[in-house]
Amino acid sequence: MKGRVRGRGELKGPESAGSRTLTGPQLFLLGGSFLITLGSFAVLPYMSVLLHDRFGLGLGVVGVVLAVASLVQFSGGVVGAALAARIGLRATMLVALAVRTVGFAAFVPGLTRPVVAVAALFLVSCGAALYLPANKAYLVAGCGHERRPGLLAASGSAFNAGIALGPPAAAPFVLTSPDGLFTGVAVLFALVGAGHVLLPSVADTGGGVEDTAVEGKAVEDRAAEADGVAAGAVAGSRLPPFAFTVLAVYVFMFFQHYLALYAVPRTSTAFYGAVLMGYAILLVVAQPLLARRLAALPYATALRLGFGSMAAGTAVLALGGRAGIAVGAVLLCLGEIVLFLKNDLEALARSAAPSATVFGRQRLAAGLGAFAAAAVGGQLYGVAERAAAVPVFWLVVSAQAVVLPALMVVWVGGSARRRAGDGPVAAHRPR
Repeated sequence: MKGRVRGRGELKGPESAGSRTLTGPQLFLLGGSFLITLGSFAVLPYMSVLLHDRFGLGLGVVGVVLAVASLVQFSGGVVGAALAARIGLRATMLVALAVRTVGFAAFVPGLTRPVVAVAALFLVSCGAALYLPANKAYLVAGCGHERRPGLLAASGSAFNAGIALGPPAAAPFVLTSPDGLFTGVAVLFALVGAGHVLLPSVADTGGGVEDTAVEGKAVEDRAAEADGVAAGAVAGSRLPPFAFTVLAVYVFMFFQHYLALYAVPRTSTAFYGAVLMGYAILLVVAQPLLARRLAALPYATALRLGFGSMAAGTAVLALGGRAGIAVGAVLLCLGEIVLFLKNDLEALARSAAPSATVFGRQRLAAGLGAFAAAAVGGQLYGVAERAAAVPVFWLVVSAQAVVLPALMVVWVGGSARRRAGDGPVAAHRPR
């Protein structure tokens, strides 16, 4: 088939110069993404305090509740993708926002009923699971591959800006007037949901999707050619992006979960807060600026750069002190920018499935990585703390950032060689 082949999510007609500008629906989704995470992170980071201090739940119970809620929020993206395939992207986002609105509103009666508060938390987690795959799929619908990196990077920046501003915005109210905070967040979600009602369907954005198997295969072939020999060894396989997402989130969540325990006693709460704020600002600014360059990198090169940055960052954290913690955070931020964006782009390029399905699988991978980090990290940190050797914890994490991806590459390469070796032999086998 000669000529330009349209893949999933690309425009049906040739893209004009003006198609590179953001559309009204895309601008609304980016603004909505900021408001959604602003509201969510005005509440969710304080759940451990509320569940433990206000409701008197033991830390063990709180840990289990938060771990399960996180797993639901991430892995439930597969359900969100399936729902989007059945009722459409806009309808799925509306259902998700309605569920989250009810969840945040339910926190108000939950202030005097712990069971209701836990149920509200799970409603909020379910809503998040349903929303994100449909949101990302809607954002890139009708766009060619050259526009996806910028759009996904802008989406990540919008989410991360909300994550950065939500906790400090809510800090004055979360313990003194939580009922007002929960009510305000519920109203915010209701308003954002009402705005989603006005969004056109994907078919009306000029981005119809063509679903033939031939065109899907063409997308995979182009992605394999762009990545060269290293990616060609696993062309057509959906395993590497999924597996490397699991590993990337697994390594990153050690930093997310345990930096506070490590940094605050060695510096101060003010310095820790400044590190988090600087991290978020760097992520918001740098990811869109680097998006096109990251999209052009071969996948194998991006993996080496991303995991190398995470390994270096966690090793520098072991030095302790303000300089070590600050430099380590910057290196980890670079690793997050490279791996999180590149894995999503690679998963899209290698799959002929709808975008929402791809993003749902990626959320599942992130959930598995986060859950594994929570399960393993607590044990490792406890052992290091009892041995009065907490810096060794970060060296162990650094070693995992090197060894685990290398083992995955060796395993994938070995599988590819075995398949290639079986081909000629199979051709000469007697029938």
